[in-house]
Amino acid sequence: MKIFKKLTAAILLMFVSFTITAQSKIAHIDSQTLISEMPEVKEAQAQLEKLQKTYSTEIDASMKEYQTKLQTYSADAQNQTEVTNQARQKELAGMEQNIQQYQQTASQDIQKKQADLLRPLIEKARAAIQKVARAQGFDYVIDGTQGGSLILADGKDLMEDVKKELGF
Repeated sequence: MKIFKKLTAAILLMFVSFTITAQSKIAHIDSQTLISEMPEVKEAQAQLEKLQKTYSTEIDASMKEYQTKLQTYSADAQNQTEVTNQARQKELAGMEQNIQQYQQTASQDIQKKQADLLRPLIEKARAAIQKVARAQGFDYVIDGTQGGSLILADGKDLMEDVKKELGF
């Protein structure tokens, strides 16, 4: 009798879990690919490239000035006093430090600009995914972005429907 109760409970548990699983509709999408294919991304990339080019030009000019002074000071060092040479070394060290700080600031500004430009695109894509999923009756949408640990098998890929919703 105890075995019968355990067997009945096990069968009932399996039936309930299959019923719950069968009721959930699951789809998948690679949101990173979706965002990279959005038309707005090209404009954002152009803005980032322009900013990077501006910083790069300024850094290159500073580096050229540093190199010129370094060569001039090195060639002229024997004709100068110890005090003058020390002052020049200090000046060069200060220039080098300023260039490094500017490079760090530029890198941080570019990262911040990238985040600011991508945030609205991510939100737009997420809203479109939710709208398409709800319209098609999906309970869950799993993001299959590369690097995830999920293996996609039979779930529906919403990529084309979401692209259509976004107008591309």
